[in-house]
Amino acid sequence: MKLLLLAGGRAAAAPETREAEAYLKRAAAAGRRIGLKAAELVEIDERKANWLEAVPKGGVLLALDERGDNLSSPELAALLRRHLEGGVSAFCWAIGAADGLPPSVRQAARHTIAFGRATWPHMLVRVMAAEQVYRAVTLLTDHPYHRA
Repeated sequence: MKLLLLAGGRAAAAPETREAEAYLKRAAAAGRRIGLKAAELVEIDERKANWLEAVPKGGVLLALDERGDNLSSPELAALLRRHLEGGVSAFCWAIGAADGLPPSVRQAARHTIAFGRATWPHMLVRVMAAEQVYRAVTLLTDHPYHRA
């Protein structure tokens, strides 16, 4: 399974992008033994409205939205495990830019989660989501990173 963070906007040179990519690289390396083939950040040009085209065939979409469910890190790891074991080709997290996600993305999402009720800067959410991906993988592989 591939794990993709679909992020609205362009920020390739931003320090947050480098930090998010570092977590995703660690997640991909740690997740190989449980069937994770890749963990990547994909920037979506919102003007082209190609969000749903970025979800590979057979992929599952998770929307990050302040109105979503608040999951603990172990609950998020369990969600990832279900999709890994279910043979899903890709697990895609949609992160909106400054104006959030388009309604079509929220409607197409199988899961909607929030990082609390607060509004977070979209660039910081990239890092937070990537860290949670890495944390979920470490939980699934019994790595000591997560000490809950």
